[in-house]
Amino acid sequence: MKHVLMGATFALLAGAVPSFAEMTDIRFTLGWKTQGSDAPFLVALNEGYFEEEGLNVSIDQGEGSAATVTRIMGGAYDAGFGDINAIIQNAAARPGEAPVMVYQLWNRPPFAIVTPKTAGIETPADFEGKTLGGAQGTPTTRLFPVFAEINGINLEKVAQESMAPNLQEPMMIRGDIDGAFVFTSTSWFNLIANRQDPANDYNWFNFEDYGMDLYSNGLMVSRKLLAENPEAVEGLVRAVNKATLEVAANQDSSVEALLAYDNLIDSDLELARLEFSLTNLMNAPEVETIGMGDLDDERLTRSIEIVAKGYDLERLPEASEIFDRSFLPPVEERKFVATIN
Repeated sequence: MKHVLMGATFALLAGAVPSFAEMTDIRFTLGWKTQGSDAPFLVALNEGYFEEEGLNVSIDQGEGSAATVTRIMGGAYDAGFGDINAIIQNAAARPGEAPVMVYQLWNRPPFAIVTPKTAGIETPADFEGKTLGGAQGTPTTRLFPVFAEINGINLEKVAQESMAPNLQEPMMIRGDIDGAFVFTSTSWFNLIANRQDPANDYNWFNFEDYGMDLYSNGLMVSRKLLAENPEAVEGLVRAVNKATLEVAANQDSSVEALLAYDNLIDSDLELARLEFSLTNLMNAPEVETIGMGDLDDERLTRSIEIVAKGYDLERLPEASEIFDRSFLPPVEERKFVATIN
């Protein structure tokens, strides 16, 4: 019996050594501070899905979805959750250096202009004669001139004020500005925190509804990781896909993963934000046919043109420079149906 136990122990140890030796370290950055929309990555971490793929993933909080791109380009991180439009901007100026999106999560953009109903803005034309506020450099602010051109707004008749992101909702509530350039997944909950009713007392001009058919956040990886360890990229995508489908089916377990990563979050708030992301940012009609994680190349090409105009890019990157679908599991393994608990 003693020999059997020792033999079994040796076999377990022998099996564990190669597995440990083959683990690949992945440095991963989120798009911002811990939020409900980070659930696919934190569930994959908490449930051991990364580990099952031979990946030792360490996750840090972020500094903005555009900063994810520069963090990866700077070499501090191998992968992250960030904005595809920031990839487009950097790929235009530095071909072959910008990260590549390998799993698209937010197939609808969070970019919007929000206005109190008391401001009397019901159509894009009503922005003329009003004052809008926003943080410099954000996609919503930078792309407003394109929004204006598409929707026949005379920019000279719209006053714009620059301000820190945390001041937008308070200034709008006080009446200092008539509307704000925002991310819906942030501003909706900022308004709630300020005892406002974002659904009934505000109008939301979502860019996608006004000719700005853009993609947004997803899983991106460095060019270095892509070239040197494609197996790790495939495992990363597989783990995130598995977690994403789990998140769509069960948000309560997702909150457990969020709390395991950051026990200081407001679990009720982040559960609501996660549900908002599932129903407003991850449910484009195309998902029914191409599955979660993929995108439409023609739509991406159109969005590249929109971003190029808004950011005055000197070069139009090809869609193939921005997104690589070769690591995606088969479409039948990426069928996405969000069941809100």
